[in-house]
Amino acid sequence: MACIRKRRGRYVVDYRDALGVRRWVTCDTRKEADEQLSKAVHESRQAARPLVDPNLTLDAYADRWLELIAPTLKPRSLEGYREKLRNHIRPALGPVRVRQLHRGTLKAFLSGKLASGLSVDSVRLIHATLRAMLSAAVEDGLLIDNPSRGLGRVLRLVRSRAARQEDIKALDAEQEGAFLRAALEKDSHFYPLFLLLARTGMRLGEALALKWDDVDLVGREIRVVRARSIRGVIDTPKSGHGRSVDVSSRLADVLGEVDRQSKAQALKAGAPRPEWVFASAAGTPYDHANVAKAFKRATKAAGLPPYLHVHCLRHTYASRLLADGASPAYVQEQLGHASIELTVGTYGRWLRKKSPGAVDRLDGEDDLQGVSEPSGSKVVATALARAGLPQGAAAQVLPVEGFEVVRPDGIEPPTYRFVVCQKCPPRVMVRAHNPVFNGEFRY
Repeated sequence: MACIRKRRGRYVVDYRDALGVRRWVTCDTRKEADEQLSKAVHESRQAARPLVDPNLTLDAYADRWLELIAPTLKPRSLEGYREKLRNHIRPALGPVRVRQLHRGTLKAFLSGKLASGLSVDSVRLIHATLRAMLSAAVEDGLLIDNPSRGLGRVLRLVRSRAARQEDIKALDAEQEGAFLRAALEKDSHFYPLFLLLARTGMRLGEALALKWDDVDLVGREIRVVRARSIRGVIDTPKSGHGRSVDVSSRLADVLGEVDRQSKAQALKAGAPRPEWVFASAAGTPYDHANVAKAFKRATKAAGLPPYLHVHCLRHTYASRLLADGASPAYVQEQLGHASIELTVGTYGRWLRKKSPGAVDRLDGEDDLQGVSEPSGSKVVATALARAGLPQGAAAQVLPVEGFEVVRPDGIEPPTYRFVVCQKCPPRVMVRAHNPVFNGEFRY
C-alpha cells in the first residue's frame, strides 16, 4: 500500500507501480510528497500490461505513432504532424517518459510557445498534434486519460464561431459578376475553371483533378472523386470519399463549349484529347500556382480587394446559396462537409434570420375558410342540401309537412328568403315576405 515515511528530515514516498514493482521517491517537503503520492496512485491505476513498454519516452512513442497512422493519413497531414513534432514537441518534451507527461507540464509548454511569439493558429496545431498522439497512448494503455484534453479551451487556442465566420471572405453578387467578367477578358482560358468554382463550391484541387468521365452535361451533374495537391499528387477528396454536385445551366453551357473545343483540337492534332477537363497545352492538369496568379490578375482588373484568394469562390458559393434561402443540409452535401454543424458554424452569418409570412403559411386554406362568415348562394345551397330541401329558382313552394302555403288570387307570389342558423347548421329557417303574407317555417 502506498504511503509516506519521514526519514532523516526528508519524506519518502513508497508505492508500487502498475506492474507491481516497488518504487521509492524522496521529497524535501510534505507538500511535495503528497503531490508525488497522488501522481503515483494515479499511475498505478493505469493498465497493468500496456501494449508497449511503459517506460517509453515521448521521442520513442512518437516514432511508433507516426508509423501506425501513416497509412490512414494524406501525405500533407502526415507531414504536418512530423513538422510539429520535429520543430516544437521533440526538442522540449522528447526525453520525458510518456507516463510522466502531466497536464501542468503540457500547459506550461504551450504557454511558452505563445509567449515566444508563435501565432495562436500555430500553437493550436501543436496542441492538436499532442492531443492526437496522447489519445493513441491512452488506447495503448500508457495513460489513463489524455492530459492535453481541454487545454485548447483553457489557453484560448480555439477560436469562437463568430471569429471564424468573420474570417470568411466571400464576394457578393456584384463583385462576383465583376470578377468573372474580368477573368473572361484577361485570361479567357481560365474563365471556365473560375465559373465552375463559383457555381459548384468545389475545392481548387478537386476541380483540377476533374476528368471528362466525371461530367454529365445532360443530367447537369458532376461526380467529385479525386483531388490534386499542390505537389501534383492525385488523391481522394478531403472528406475521404466522393460526392455529386449540381451544375447550373450557364455552367453546363460553358463546359459544353469547352468539351467541343477540346475535341476539335484533338481531332486537328490527330491525337486523343486529354482526360482532364482543365488541361494545359501539354495535356497535364493546370498548376495551382498558375491558377492563383490568374485569379490575382482578375481580381486586380475587377478592382477587388487584394486579400482575396481562390478559395473565396467556394465561400461565395456557400454564402450566396444560404442567403438565398437554400437548405443548410443541401449546402453541406454540395460542399462535402462532414457535418451540418461545420456548414452552419462556418457560414452561419449568411443564414436568413427572419422569414416574413412563415407563420401565416402554417394556417391552411381550410382553416381560414372554416372561420370566415358564410354568405352567398353557395352557403344557401349547402344548407338546403343538408336539410334535404329542394334547390334552385324553381322551388317556389316548399313542401312542409303539416303546412300549406296558400297563394291568394291576385296577390303577388311570396318571395322566399333562406337564412342559415349558425348555432345549428343543419336547420334552415324559410321566411316568405310580401304585402299580404308574412310567415316563417323552421326545418
